[in-house]
Amino acid sequence: QVQLVESGGGLVQVGGSLRLSCAASVRTTSGYYPMGWFRQGPGKDREFVTYITWDGGSTYYADSVKGRFTISRDKGKNTVYLQMNSLKAEDTAVYYCAAGFSLPRSANFWGQGTQVTVSS
Repeated sequence: QVQLVESGGGLVQVGGSLRLSCAASVRTTSGYYPMGWFRQGPGKDREFVTYITWDGGSTYYADSVKGRFTISRDKGKNTVYLQMNSLKAEDTAVYYCAAGFSLPRSANFWGQGTQVTVSS
């Protein structure tokens, strides 16, 4: 079982930056799970944003965030980070941390979500 706890959401203006963190409580070999982020905007379905392999060697991004968002992983701290730059109003959403071998289609474990609001 993996518990995921996000932090770092908030209100930012268009063009600004935020960094999200996701701390995983690893109890078994679940530390080898790929980890990533999804988001759900107002009135929209949840969508894939990005994920990173367990060793941090490979990363994948949705086209809508390529070049603006960067995912990274600190294996020693069991923590994944999402650096979000050049934020747009359409990035407004609840961001969910996720872990599991089924990424990016879905995830085995989810965080509770953190709100990101980009104001114009």
